[in-house]
Amino acid sequence: MKRNLESRFVFHNAKRLFSNNVTIDVDNKSNDPLVRSSYMRQSLGKWDWPLVMSSSERAILELLDEVPERQTFHQADMLFEGLRNLSPRKLQPLLRSCRSVKVKRLFLWFAERHQPPWLNALDRGGIDLGKGKRMLVKGGKLDPKFNITVPESLDADR
Repeated sequence: MKRNLESRFVFHNAKRLFSNNVTIDVDNKSNDPLVRSSYMRQSLGKWDWPLVMSSSERAILELLDEVPERQTFHQADMLFEGLRNLSPRKLQPLLRSCRSVKVKRLFLWFAERHQPPWLNALDRGGIDLGKGKRMLVKGGKLDPKFNITVPESLDADR
């Protein structure tokens, strides 16, 4: 039976951001902090089918992986503005395990831009930001702290 749903499901290639051994734990009973930080389970429909999806903390990293190719800086900026309730305990293992220097730098750049309450609880010492500059926007402005180019319209100097 085929059903028309109002919601659209989008799959993101998790292997780009995290190692292959991060598997979905439907019951959320894993002892691995990365697995516990990555996913949440929600019931779907009147039969309570289990729907496993990315946690808010993981979802923002997945979105930032698509900036600027499939998501705009403006979209990411607007979403970040509302991320007041992320958990630093969940963010920490995700940021440490994330393979993308671009994603980690963008995440911290947006976090400093919006100053959410959880920002100061992050231990940045264990987050590898790589070396060298990353050009994310041609003709953009270089942010000297994170060595990424961002659109001038977002005021890189804050």
